[in-house]
Amino acid sequence: MKDVAIFPVRHHSPRASAALARYLDRVQPELVLVEGPRDATRLIPYLFDPDTMPPVAILGYRTEGSPQSVLYPFATYSPEYVALKWAVDHGVRAELIDITTGETLAADREAMTDDLDEEDDAEPGVAAEKDLPPSEDDACGPTEAEIAKTHGFRSFEELWEAWFEAPDHAPDDFVKALLAWGEVVRGRDRIEYHRARDARMVRHIRDAIASGIAAAKIAVVVGAAHAAAFVMDDVDPALEAKFTASVPTEITLIPYSFTRLAAQLGYGAGNRAPRYYQKAHDAGCDYTRATLEVLIEFTEHLRVRGFAASLADTIEAYRLAVTLASIRDKHAPGLDEIREATIATMCRGDASHVDSFLWPSVIGKTVGKVGARIGKNSLQTEFWREVEAKGLPRSDDPEDFTLKLGDLVQAQTSVFLHRLRIGEISYASYGGSQAIMQRGAPVTDEVGGVAALSRVREHWTAQWTPSTDVALVERIIYGDTLLQVAERRLGEALTLATGAASAANVLMEAVVAAAPQVLPEALAATERLAAIDEDVLSLARATRALSGLVSFGTSRDSISGAESVIGDLADKTFTRAVLRIEGASLGDDEAVMPARNAIRILHEIAVSQARFDTSLWFTTASELVASERIHPACAGMLAGLLYLAERLDEAAVTAIVSFRLSNTIDPGAAAGFLEGFLSVNALVLVKNRAIVAALDGFLQSVEAERFRDVLPVLRRAFSALGATERRYLLENLLASRKIGEHAREAKQVLASKDVDKLKAMSEDIAKAMDDLDDLL
Repeated sequence: MKDVAIFPVRHHSPRASAALARYLDRVQPELVLVEGPRDATRLIPYLFDPDTMPPVAILGYRTEGSPQSVLYPFATYSPEYVALKWAVDHGVRAELIDITTGETLAADREAMTDDLDEEDDAEPGVAAEKDLPPSEDDACGPTEAEIAKTHGFRSFEELWEAWFEAPDHAPDDFVKALLAWGEVVRGRDRIEYHRARDARMVRHIRDAIASGIAAAKIAVVVGAAHAAAFVMDDVDPALEAKFTASVPTEITLIPYSFTRLAAQLGYGAGNRAPRYYQKAHDAGCDYTRATLEVLIEFTEHLRVRGFAASLADTIEAYRLAVTLASIRDKHAPGLDEIREATIATMCRGDASHVDSFLWPSVIGKTVGKVGARIGKNSLQTEFWREVEAKGLPRSDDPEDFTLKLGDLVQAQTSVFLHRLRIGEISYASYGGSQAIMQRGAPVTDEVGGVAALSRVREHWTAQWTPSTDVALVERIIYGDTLLQVAERRLGEALTLATGAASAANVLMEAVVAAAPQVLPEALAATERLAAIDEDVLSLARATRALSGLVSFGTSRDSISGAESVIGDLADKTFTRAVLRIEGASLGDDEAVMPARNAIRILHEIAVSQARFDTSLWFTTASELVASERIHPACAGMLAGLLYLAERLDEAAVTAIVSFRLSNTIDPGAAAGFLEGFLSVNALVLVKNRAIVAALDGFLQSVEAERFRDVLPVLRRAFSALGATERRYLLENLLASRKIGEHAREAKQVLASKDVDKLKAMSEDIAKAMDDLDDLL
């Protein structure tokens, strides 16, 4: 490695890029070798296509059927990008020399302990879309944060800005400084994976020398820890044999964004504020100028939002930032000084404005662009065509919108979004169907299923991220169109279905996503599984899905002609579920929970849809209410449901509750009945004075020593009562004990005395006001 021009870098560092450009101008290499996936070398010309604008990322993805990928992002100030651009501009050959994307994805990461926060050893961009290597902080020696704290800095980023980024290093001085830092990182017992990568890259360098290129005319641009290993000749060639496995991959370029590049948002080898560093890069690494530009923008942001911020505040903040940097022996202000100066001057000590809307502006929302020459796969092409045609959000920033499903175009947009959801392509999240959208509010209805067919509007929040394009590339293994992807994914779910409910759910999703090829298979699977399914909850859920298709399926064209078949299957499934309720209601509390959920579902279907054999349900429910065999909570729930459905009159339900709560031999069973009874609709039930009286009598009849045993069940039963229910319960309890009559009498006496006092006070106040008028 002697005489090779090795330049150590930190990924996405403007200062490293500036020093590197000057270094390459001086060395004038004939070959530029850069840390990066070897198989992506052919993409170098596309990186510098006139229509390609960073941030962009090299994406390597598996092609044999397993959706997994690896990303290598570039900004214009990334040293790797600068090195490759210098080579292209000067007509010099450039190559990437790290392990291939297939080897990266095949590597056994479980046994590794490296940290992508150690940017010197991080691959230039393994992002959150794949499993990251373990942390090098697990290795021996102090971490970056510990080193920073030892030298009086609050974070490693602050140390980096003060020692490496802000000073105007000469190229040779910067190389020495980075190599020294690389030695610190290497001293922390770098794991075998990275040392094996060293061996691979060194072999490529030696192959280049062997090809006849003078060592002095070869420029090598790698992370600092790799560079230190090369310079110290501390590389074991035998370790390259550790990369024995690889998986088939394809590579492409995709757009990336500053938001994803920011370190605090998940990319360890990124930086805290990409847009701020872009400003510094554009200003020739003049961080003082970048600071002033950011503060001017902060002022504008504040003024737009109605805050009193002037140019004088900007100047004062700038002076304070420079002063803070000087006090801390820094060459120029950094992000910490900008933040503190802004809080102290523009925000009058309130940090909330900086954190809420000022700080995101230094991160930036820039989204890159990839030239048409690189091409897109069919899914990417379809996605962007639909986004453009339907006017959907395109930026890496959440945007809310509402679809009115009565409009055909907007209904088609809903189908598009549901296909993305089923294909697990991250772009849009469902926000509910309430009248007014409230971001962050809990979504009360499910995104798919019957709810998707019955609602008239849908609220969505959409945001393009690099993960969107990653998923579109990965999902090409399922089909060439989003429809094919959705159908393939639903087909896989259908293969895994073991019960009627899961098959019926696939059927519902096929209708929601307008995937007609899946419908016959899903319908057949639902019928087959319903015939052998012994799980009453699964049968109940399948019935609900099928009945929903019968009721609302006409909102989608995909079930046209199959309504009668679906209806007949729904009838059969409903009957099977009802006949299995009794057997499912036997057992302890945990065993009957599925039955309790099924009871509620089947009752809702029987009450709302006359097409089913409702007499079977109400007859079965009435018989089970009187049964001593089933779990008392199930009996209580059935009694409450029949009362609300007016299948039991007040006298009948009072008699049933009184009988059940009179069980002093087994108060636990009585408490269980009460729990099930109140779980139906507590407000309606506690309004019934006779029921409250029966409840009062039961509680008074429980012996003191046995009360402790039933207390957990009682607590569970009464926990469902809100403030309104408790008020009605108390009023009826007082009335049943005739306590309220005495209270009203006392209240009337007290009110009479108060009226006399108020009259006297009113006369005194009137006289005082008259006197005051005379004085004025």
